[in-house]
Amino acid sequence: MRILLVSASLAMATPVTAWAEEEPATQLAPIIVTGQSRGYIALDSVTATRTDTPLIDVPQTVNVVTRAQLDDQALHSLGDVLRYVPGTTVGQGEGNRDQITLRGQNTTADFFLDGVRDDVQYFRGLYNLDRVEVLKGPYALIFGRGGGGGIINRVQKTPSAGGFSASGRASASSFGAWDVSADINTPLGDSAAFRINSVYENLDNHRDFFEGERYAVNPYVAIDLGAGWQAGLSYEYVNDDRVTDRGIPSLGGAPITGYRDRFFGVPGVNRTTLEASIVKLRLDGALADNVQVSATVLYGDYDKLYTNVFANGSATAQNGTVPFSAYTDPTDRQNLLIQGNLVWENSVGGMEHKVLVGLEYGVQDSANQRRNGVLSNTTFNLANPVFPTVTFPALSRDTVSNVEAVSVYVQDQISLGDRFEIVAGLRYDRFDIDGVDLQPNPDRRFARTDEKVSPRLGLIYKPRSNVSIYGSYSQSFLPRSGDQFLSLTTTQQNLEPEEFTNHEIGAKWDIRPDLNFTAAVFRLDRTNATTPDPLNPTVTINVGETRTGGVELALTGRVRSNWQISGGYSWLDARLQGNDSVRLAQTPKQQFSVWNRYDVSRRLGFGLGVIHQSSQFAAIRTSATTTRLPAFTRVDAAVYYRVSDTVQLQLNIENLLDTTYFSDAHNNFNISTGAPLNARLTLTSRF
Repeated sequence: MRILLVSASLAMATPVTAWAEEEPATQLAPIIVTGQSRGYIALDSVTATRTDTPLIDVPQTVNVVTRAQLDDQALHSLGDVLRYVPGTTVGQGEGNRDQITLRGQNTTADFFLDGVRDDVQYFRGLYNLDRVEVLKGPYALIFGRGGGGGIINRVQKTPSAGGFSASGRASASSFGAWDVSADINTPLGDSAAFRINSVYENLDNHRDFFEGERYAVNPYVAIDLGAGWQAGLSYEYVNDDRVTDRGIPSLGGAPITGYRDRFFGVPGVNRTTLEASIVKLRLDGALADNVQVSATVLYGDYDKLYTNVFANGSATAQNGTVPFSAYTDPTDRQNLLIQGNLVWENSVGGMEHKVLVGLEYGVQDSANQRRNGVLSNTTFNLANPVFPTVTFPALSRDTVSNVEAVSVYVQDQISLGDRFEIVAGLRYDRFDIDGVDLQPNPDRRFARTDEKVSPRLGLIYKPRSNVSIYGSYSQSFLPRSGDQFLSLTTTQQNLEPEEFTNHEIGAKWDIRPDLNFTAAVFRLDRTNATTPDPLNPTVTINVGETRTGGVELALTGRVRSNWQISGGYSWLDARLQGNDSVRLAQTPKQQFSVWNRYDVSRRLGFGLGVIHQSSQFAAIRTSATTTRLPAFTRVDAAVYYRVSDTVQLQLNIENLLDTTYFSDAHNNFNISTGAPLNARLTLTSRF
């Protein structure tokens, strides 16, 4: 499999001469429409309301990173993308998964693929994406449980019958990492098309002993069935094998210094693997001129293993010792998710209505085990670093669970003339979990059923057609089984779900069709909140109610015909209600990011980016010993040179000023170090 992927990708990366000024495949009119973008700016979203709606008419904050920006920044991971989205903090994820904090709410599961739940813990690729959408605030009406601070939606590239197109890309970094990818689209007659994306990545970075590889392939066929109906069938295979790296420990309430590249694990033992097969069937059609329907069925089979040896406490001194712990954790998950939507557009009493009625059904089967490691030495000596040996003799957890969820939702987008719009809706969710913890003797069964109604209300005033001022109210909930359905303790089993309530006021201004500005002020309240104990992360504690208040600003698009920009700022205040000294984890008070591309000629262009993040707590701050990551500012740059009409070279430089910084954390004792000055050279070919 990997030989075929590398061969195909290298072939596509060879310079060709047939392509001149035609647009790349991602700009051809797709058979299945998922949204429109123009350079760095997205014009609409099918996901935010489940109807094709201009972003100016969506009464909540939505940040979109388009394919053009992904390519210009040479981004290779979802974490790389989200570092440039203010209000979003990237977590370490124990070195084996995507994990983020949105508006103070930490999650491993609020990820979606074309609006369908994608909640397994793994690293998601970018090779087959048209865009990444970050929707802020509770979104239960559209997405169901979870999503307290928002959700991340990946939008797949889709086939086009508009003509043959192909592109290939090869890149290499100064750390020794390299990758090749290909994107081929071809019509199959007048009413069908086939598209295939593939990638092979050899992984490396600045950390000792880190290495790995990932390869994936995604064939996708789409058919125009006629009479307004389209169908698409996609299959994705992902294989990911890499070193699990949980960074460095802390010392005295701060990251220990002088050990940026030091590996705090055991080479050959720390490892995470994933093999996933994801099938997605989609049908879109028209029952009448004003009635559209869509249905999506997604089946995913995920086999994951990760093994960790990691720092389980602070260092005793700069050259002292660090306590070590270890465990291994295999998970099997099968997801069957079915989603159907009907959109009815009509006019009643002088008001235009766009009514959405939807139904979702999901079955998710999980099996998870954990074996705690036995180390030959439970402390790691910084002055005389010798890696311990480790065995994993006994089960500490053995859980199987079944989740069945049914949801019904209705939403009405009402236009009251040219100036006023209302978005209102309700969603009913029934969430059933039934599981067995096989480790105790006798077995312990756990089960719970939750039924919740989640409202959404948005009011929009448009003083001009290109300006909207909105207010919104939305809710969401998270069952006590959490993100991954591993267990329910005897205590938690009797508790109500966590609830999230968001109030937001904002404005959106399309300065020009290709340049927009957005601003929002919000307050997000979480009740029945839980969090990992900062002194013992394996234990969950109840903390009561939390509140995150904040401001978010964004400017995206073309400042001039040859100057594109994507920038934003956020100010967040996240704390425990009734105790201002307790601050939420991984929520810096201020974040600023901006990326620019400036073309000085048709052949030559430059890129410049800045990320600033104020200090943040690695875990919820409950005492003076809570680890605090210092503020940092990172500068990135790029040079683009079009060698010919078919070939472009680009050089991306990360951390241009070679700043020492700590990019993210998992808890008080596992902190990631930012990479030093490094570069990536990319060759792209299209025809």
